[in-house]
Amino acid sequence: MTYNIKEIASLAGVSKSTASRVISGNGYASPEARARVLEVVEQLQYKPNAVARAMVAKRTNNIGVIVFRERQPIVSHPLYGKLIDAILEAAEGLGYSVLLKTDREMSVRSADHMLERRVDGLILISRLRKNVVDHVKKYNLPYLMVNGSTDDPDVIHLVSNDEEGGAKAAAYLHGLGHRRFFVIAGPQEHRSHHLRLEGFKQGLQQLGVPASDLAVVLSPESNLEQGARLMAEHFGTFIGGGYTVLFTTNDMLALGAMKVLLQRSVRIPEQAAVMGFDDIDFAAAYAPALTTVKVDTNRMGYDAVALLDRLIHQEEVLSKKERIRQRNPDSRIDLRRRREPCGLVF
Repeated sequence: MTYNIKEIASLAGVSKSTASRVISGNGYASPEARARVLEVVEQLQYKPNAVARAMVAKRTNNIGVIVFRERQPIVSHPLYGKLIDAILEAAEGLGYSVLLKTDREMSVRSADHMLERRVDGLILISRLRKNVVDHVKKYNLPYLMVNGSTDDPDVIHLVSNDEEGGAKAAAYLHGLGHRRFFVIAGPQEHRSHHLRLEGFKQGLQQLGVPASDLAVVLSPESNLEQGARLMAEHFGTFIGGGYTVLFTTNDMLALGAMKVLLQRSVRIPEQAAVMGFDDIDFAAAYAPALTTVKVDTNRMGYDAVALLDRLIHQEEVLSKKERIRQRNPDSRIDLRRRREPCGLVF
């Protein structure tokens, strides 16, 4: 038999509003009234209707997550996949269900899809166009961006401190004695790849490394295949030009390049050191394992849900821009202290 809130109140001997406050957990009810209502609820195994609750509270306890990415993979991407896992786990802990959508066209249609389902808030992941932000803002729906950026000062965005990570990578490699640096950098229209490269270049400049001792190759994509292709194309320059270390702006490019180096019998790290960025799971699976700058994807996902929850409940958010700082280079260096980058994470 199905019971409604009015019948629960009658059986407990309280008003309908008191029963509603006890069941929803919002508002005051005396200890005696609360105990009577909860006893009836337990006896009848009453479960409040989620749709009815949403209509009263004007909330659905659903949040929308949209990943804007033009190229595959998306959900199976080694970084975005971990980010989404963290968001799902954090949302469950706060009582939210997650509606997930990917958008390769970076259009407003994906936002409309979420708005039609009356989500309480939106998490927008990666690079997106200004028209999408403007469209979402019109509906006064709480939202934030993750791993992307915008010139709009009103948008809250959660980002890793990529520029600092690039500078730390440069300082670490320079400290090992490297003086000629070869870089394969991902698409520069993407915030992360651009800032990681800029941080690395600025770090070398501050260390007094002349521009002539830095070679940069730009990649149109940031996957393993492009890393392998570009290393194959520039192998002669890398090996014959006196470059002792390769730095890439993500791990997939580094792993692709490492594959070519190993196939051509280059000993890593004895003949050439390699360093990536992100600390994806695959980085530890290679032999030798890839040295990399860690991006705390789990923390980013948890913080995104926590910040969105504060926005939904109209709580104060101290900063429009939150940064996930890279780990200090000394915090997770392998205790064996190898001279060259190989299997270290910082």
